[in-house]
Amino acid sequence: DVQLQASGGGLVQAGESLRLSCVGSGFTFNDYQIGWFRQAPGKNRVGVSAISNVEGITYYTDSVKGRFTISSDSAENTVYLQMNNLSPEDTAIYYCAATSARVGDAIYVPLFDKEYEYDYWGRGTQVTVSS
Repeated sequence: DVQLQASGGGLVQAGESLRLSCVGSGFTFNDYQIGWFRQAPGKNRVGVSAISNVEGITYYTDSVKGRFTISSDSAENTVYLQMNNLSPEDTAIYYCAATSARVGDAIYVPLFDKEYEYDYWGRGTQVTVSS
């Protein structure tokens, strides 16, 4: 079974940092794109960042560029989201998701911030940033 386990959330003050982890199992990690989404209270879930383990390309939504860094450790089947200079607007439940980025010999480039592109989802981890 495919499983994604997100962790690393917590309560921090504005300006501080957190590192989220997403551990995947049950699929060929290096053939997948892993994305991070977040859902703030009363709002829809939105894409934050993603990394293609096939091409090593990273993606970020504008609001986190320069503050968040996504990385992948294939030996650990883990994707990290380093979040620096956090603000209260980053408060949300953060989810990681996975989708295949390889179809046979072809490379597929999923839209990083579209929920429908992702086949597998983990449970969220809460990030709360106080002002």
